[in-house]
Amino acid sequence: MTPQQQAVKEASSFVDKVNEVILFPFIALLLGIAFLVFLYGCAEYIFKSGNESAREEGVKHITWGIIGLVVMTTAWAILSLATGTFGLSDELECANDPTASGCADAFKLPDTSITTPPPN
Repeated sequence: MTPQQQAVKEASSFVDKVNEVILFPFIALLLGIAFLVFLYGCAEYIFKSGNESAREEGVKHITWGIIGLVVMTTAWAILSLATGTFGLSDELECANDPTASGCADAFKLPDTSITTPPPN
């Protein structure tokens, strides 16, 4: 294995591990926390409906829970969109196994040396 192939393999392995071990579990954890804050706010609003200040606290928890859910869902969507748009998932798979189907042209740059004359 050449040093370049080894470097590509290590880099793709590192990115995969960061996504698998740190990034996506962290997003899932924060989504879970935001959902719990939302549920806590709902319960606080319902069970303490006689106390106006407790209801206001419930509304605050509901609001921050919804904001947290939206932010984390947006972060997950942006990461998924970026991965799909730039073809990172395919290139990472091809870096792990360059002989797989569809990987023959994964790391080739387009040939720009051929120029066509402008139309008349």
